Amino acid sequence: MDHGDVIVRFDKVTFYYDENKTLLEEASFSVRENAKVTIMGQNGAGKSTIFKMITGDLKPVEGNVHLKLGATIAIATQVMKREYLEKTVEEFFAEAFSEKKYDLPKRIKDVLEVVQLNAPLDRPINKFSGGQQARLLLAFALIQQPDILLLDEPTNNLDVDGISHLTRFLMDYPKTCLVISHDANFLNAFTQGILYLDSYTKKVEQYVGDYYEALGEIEAQIERERAKNAQLQKSIQDRKDKINFFAHKGGKMRKLASKLRDQVEEAEENMVDERQEDKTITEFNIPTQTEIVGPIVEINSVGVMVNHEPVRKSLPSPVSLRKKQKLLISGPNGIGKSTLLQALASGQETGAAITKGVKIGYYRQDFSGLDFDKTAYQALADMMEDPWNQEIYATAARFLLSSEILKNKVGSLSEGQKGLLCYAQFVLQKPGLLIMDEPTNHINFRHLPIIAKALDEFEGAVILVSHAYEFVDQIKIDQTLDLEQI
Repeated sequence: MDHGDVIVRFDKVTFYYDENKTLLEEASFSVRENAKVTIMGQNGAGKSTIFKMITGDLKPVEGNVHLKLGATIAIATQVMKREYLEKTVEEFFAEAFSEKKYDLPKRIKDVLEVVQLNAPLDRPINKFSGGQQARLLLAFALIQQPDILLLDEPTNNLDVDGISHLTRFLMDYPKTCLVISHDANFLNAFTQGILYLDSYTKKVEQYVGDYYEALGEIEAQIERERAKNAQLQKSIQDRKDKINFFAHKGGKMRKLASKLRDQVEEAEENMVDERQEDKTITEFNIPTQTEIVGPIVEINSVGVMVNHEPVRKSLPSPVSLRKKQKLLISGPNGIGKSTLLQALASGQETGAAITKGVKIGYYRQDFSGLDFDKTAYQALADMMEDPWNQEIYATAARFLLSSEILKNKVGSLSEGQKGLLCYAQFVLQKPGLLIMDEPTNHINFRHLPIIAKALDEFEGAVILVSHAYEFVDQIKIDQTLDLEQI
């Protein structure tokens, strides 16, 4: 595909929410028309912030963001706005346009096929599950066919077929597309370049090529920079040792020491700022509540959605989970998986019984179980009967949550950091039952094998919903409950 004029340009952009923690420092890059670009960087590096500056929701502290005159923008947000919840599907999509579209029903039908969702036009938005609402938000951006399409983790809540449909759509999309995603295979299918946010240098590096090519180039550059710095560091240390030796000798030796000091200063100036590859969380285990005997949870019937109506269905045989047993709940979007998990976690599922006293660790796909007004430190301390500073900070650090991050409110954390915060909570909580609703959402792909290992080795019971089949394959599943086949 031919690329045209520059459509997005960041010119020496500096941005921070807190002046003591700069996200971008004189960052410059450009994106041409029709390009398919991935934005990469560690959790909290500022990927979503770049989107907000493109849409105009945020302004640079210094520098400028330039968009091609007249360019239209649409973004697939992660959370449905409250004012849309009472609207019907047709009313919701009508909000995407400034003027009435007489062929709106056909446009809606076409775009819902892309995101693999069956949604009656007269159905209110609040009647759809969280996963279905995520698809509606994606479709809301796609239906506008903007000049600049911004997608933030678009494969969350999509199954394999849904991802395949979206990939084909993006490959054929005739305009500019910027994507934030941790799904490497999805990105590699259509990405033509990468914007890499280095949380160490606060710069944005630009790479051309498919995802894996660019990833290899980034890692090779990191190794070159490390090798150069290691060589300079050795030379600096050698000179410093000689300075210490010659400085006490007097005469010409003292002059030589002075010359060596100048060389050390020059070498230190030549040290390069190393790009920091995505750090990976260290291996961890989730301690298990010990005082549990017998079944942890028994399920006899479940509520499911059939033709958008709730129906109670009895299981052919009860599902019983004990320690070290894991249940996978499967079924298409909208059948009621998340609703079932929420009912189980809250104790309101009439067809199930959880043993009294069992502590439940609940990973909600939208993080609505977190108190966004508390600090991250408070969110961890709340998990402990007797909060202990040292254990809280040590546990947080294993999930790349620094002491500075712990001071921030949960609501200000990136989505990836919220996910890691949940896992840190489980470690401190020591639950007997883990209820996991799409536990890979927003998590950097480098962390996923470590998280899968921790869940596989967890000695309590696990109830899991996930469309990330490669992730699920790393966990020994004892039973599967397919809500569509009951």
